[in-house]
Amino acid sequence: MKKATNIAIVGATGLVGKTFIELLESDHFLDSNIHLVASKKSKGQIISLRNSNHVVSALEDFDFSKMDLVFFSAGSEVAKEYAPKAVNKGCFVVDNSSCFRKDKTIPLIVPEVNGEALTDDAVPGIVANPNCQTIQMVVALKPLHDLFIINRIDVTTFQAVSGSGKLAQDELQTQVRQQLKGEKPSSHIFNKQIAFNVLPHCGEFEKNSYTQEEMKMVWETHRILDANIEVSATCVRVPVVNGHSESVHIETHEPITIDIAKRCLSEAKGVKLLNEEGPESYATAVEVDGTDSVYVGRLREDLWNKNRLNLWVVADNLRKGAALNSIQIAEILFT
Repeated sequence: MKKATNIAIVGATGLVGKTFIELLESDHFLDSNIHLVASKKSKGQIISLRNSNHVVSALEDFDFSKMDLVFFSAGSEVAKEYAPKAVNKGCFVVDNSSCFRKDKTIPLIVPEVNGEALTDDAVPGIVANPNCQTIQMVVALKPLHDLFIINRIDVTTFQAVSGSGKLAQDELQTQVRQQLKGEKPSSHIFNKQIAFNVLPHCGEFEKNSYTQEEMKMVWETHRILDANIEVSATCVRVPVVNGHSESVHIETHEPITIDIAKRCLSEAKGVKLLNEEGPESYATAVEVDGTDSVYVGRLREDLWNKNRLNLWVVADNLRKGAALNSIQIAEILFT
């Protein structure tokens, strides 16, 4: 394995960037030197990491030639311009934006699912981190697919506002205060009020009336898990600060036995199965905030078809859905 002596986080002052910092504080790449990078407006900002102060550098002036590994979490336009520049300087780049996800020449990786696709030949180069809701779903479904062969997935997501950034979190909190004061909430980030509401609309609408978030789940599941699986998604934005939840219904080629399904999920890497009954059979977004696993619960055999199964999947979208998955990608190739 290669040594990541110097690591840069591009977008270090954003929500995902701050999550990278939390994870690198005491759990990952502890022998590496961490360099924090952001836009010019954040240049000079001081951030504490590993008992020392780090000064944020401006991306426009940053020298990638000294870096071994770069995590990008600054949006598609930034990645499009600067990720290739970092690669040309010899870096391995993991990008969190949607910029490279549909490029079939660039690996799209969830380590628990298709991590074996990464080899040393990927360095220098770019690897794309999938969309947050796709990541948690395929982590939960990979062990079931291995056993029963999934033919179809019908999923409804319940996505936290953190998926739209810090300003979206602020808008939710502002609208809650406005609503409780009897004022009419004002919307700027979302097209409609998000406080005390749900919006069946994440991302822009495509010509087929599905949104970008919904189509990402189709495209990315095909690339990561199996191109033969039929996928239908409805992505819903909910008034939750952080943590995505999903109601997943699968149809399989082989009949599903609930006990075998639970056994394989209980042994699956990255999955925490809640095997109790009643109210203890599931996790919620509030409970998983700040944790690293994909939580699976409420397993139910379909009432009408022995080849169908229902399950509830929850994860911290800033950690496993973004920063942690990126770090785990890098850990396949770097120490």
